[in-house]
Amino acid sequence: MNGNAGMAQIRRWRGICVSSGMFDRIARLFTITTKFEAFMVIYGLGLGATERGAHYLRDYPGVGGWMLFAVCPVAVFMAGARILESVERNGQ
Repeated sequence: MNGNAGMAQIRRWRGICVSSGMFDRIARLFTITTKFEAFMVIYGLGLGATERGAHYLRDYPGVGGWMLFAVCPVAVFMAGARILESVERNGQ
């Protein structure tokens, strides 16, 4: 017996545990479907970006740190626009 198929046979698991339907259910957990979910993801990205920017300010004092700090939220704005666009497109 080799790989996961052998373990499934030993433990007498049913086929549903190793089928693609299970992967579809897991993938559904990571799919953004509503604007509320999109805004929550964007909020989390924004918090992480400002935290990283604060670390840049500490590690690179001066103009370089401020420039890196400014780039972090810009990346979130671009990603947020793309996320919202995809949610609106799928909703139609």
